Amino acid sequence: MRSAVYTVLLLSLGLSGCAAHRGALEYPDREAIYDRPLAEMWPQVREFFTRNELPFREDKDSMVLETEWRQEFGGSKISGFFHRYMVVGRRETPTSSKLQIFRITKSLNKTLANSGNQVDWSPTRAWGMGATIEGPAEDYKAEPIQPASAPLSSAEDWEEVIATPRGETSFFAESGQGQRDLVMEWRVFREVAPLLAKEENAPKPVQVAKAPNAKEAPSQFAVECGLPIIGLGKQVKEGGVLLLGEVHGTREVPRFVAQAACQAVVAGIPVTVGLELPLENQGRVDAFLESAGEEADWLKLMEAPFWRSPYPDGRGSEAMANMLEHLRQLRSQGLDVDVFVFDHPKANGQQREDAMAGTVAFQVESSPQRFHMVLSGNIHSRTKQGLPWDQKHRPMGYLLEQRLEHVVALDMAYASGSAWICSVDQKGVKNSLDCGVREAKGKDNGTRFFVHTWDSTNSEGYHGVFYVGAVNASAPAVQRGLGRPGADDNTVHPAPDEGSKMAFAR
Repeated sequence: MRSAVYTVLLLSLGLSGCAAHRGALEYPDREAIYDRPLAEMWPQVREFFTRNELPFREDKDSMVLETEWRQEFGGSKISGFFHRYMVVGRRETPTSSKLQIFRITKSLNKTLANSGNQVDWSPTRAWGMGATIEGPAEDYKAEPIQPASAPLSSAEDWEEVIATPRGETSFFAESGQGQRDLVMEWRVFREVAPLLAKEENAPKPVQVAKAPNAKEAPSQFAVECGLPIIGLGKQVKEGGVLLLGEVHGTREVPRFVAQAACQAVVAGIPVTVGLELPLENQGRVDAFLESAGEEADWLKLMEAPFWRSPYPDGRGSEAMANMLEHLRQLRSQGLDVDVFVFDHPKANGQQREDAMAGTVAFQVESSPQRFHMVLSGNIHSRTKQGLPWDQKHRPMGYLLEQRLEHVVALDMAYASGSAWICSVDQKGVKNSLDCGVREAKGKDNGTRFFVHTWDSTNSEGYHGVFYVGAVNASAPAVQRGLGRPGADDNTVHPAPDEGSKMAFAR
């Protein structure tokens, strides 16, 4: 009976053709159950992680293993997120078992920190563990880097320090979180279950989308794309167009786009990302994506006037530059990721919407086998005609929906935080913008990135939302020492008084 159930599961997952890609991305609504006792299943699980080059430590007596830390977008000097898996074997019945896989994520910054975690509850303090008010100004560079005020009551207090990565990617995490990763559980199941059942025609693991000119590409498990985005799999398909309407100037939206692109291409779908950057930047973007990401490559990208605008509205933020670096890294590994720009800043009003829609439509129609994610301000991505101040206005999203199939428009949803925003000068200066860190008020729906669609479009023409959690302002790239993100070593360590220093009006 169990074997029959297993066969039905494989068929329902659709492990061939495009269905394989969707199954690899869609977030499961149930656990994967193995038709074997735990003692028989566990050796194959260990072999899975060994075969896919995911080094681990194991507690053999309890059937628990923990993989080594891996940096998001592997080897990045700018991504402050690290991940590892905690894999736990569970007995379901005497003849069946299951895996529970938890993704542990740590960050260099306080993005994942729980409120109040900076409060020091311990009555004891560590001595000589960092700079003090009386100490030399350079003491903070000394090892170890644990703050002087850290509680130290027992050896267990240092477990977190001992378990952190070493070498070039060594860090002491400011914050962390753990989430169950059902997508990974099913990826393991799809590969291990056929081996346990000795299926002769077992489905092959999903292959990544390999770039046409790449000699080779990594395996599905070799690239760390972060925690799976819930609901993304339903939107990712060849020929699909996902319009993302954002509030410019946050760290989280560019990371969402980079993660979504990574997860889609690892699931076998080639991805093209569209950015609301001036059209004349296309050559620089192309050259950067093909480059080694060295200092000179960054300087060539940043030489464009766009990055040095007197009114930096968030599209030229550090986070956007970092996103290009993440996509460049995926490309350098042989993955089929591309980027195009579509803004026509010299046009105004409806002419600009028409021109942007024409550029996006041309890109989509020229490559119908790809999945397109198009990021723009949330006015442009609407699919219904009219704005409060112009009822005849036809946004880019409206024009694209008239011309293309499979267009889905998502509005940005977020918890409260901050964003780098340009608005009309509060002092009332005519034709002047005030740009800086501003409060952003949203609704808290947790920390997980997700995509949610409704049964019908809302009054603005959106089919749903993409949620990015609490938002944090991302300053203009050139104000962060670019050149190259991270060149001044503060990319993921923004100054506490960042807002007051960076807000300005011109």
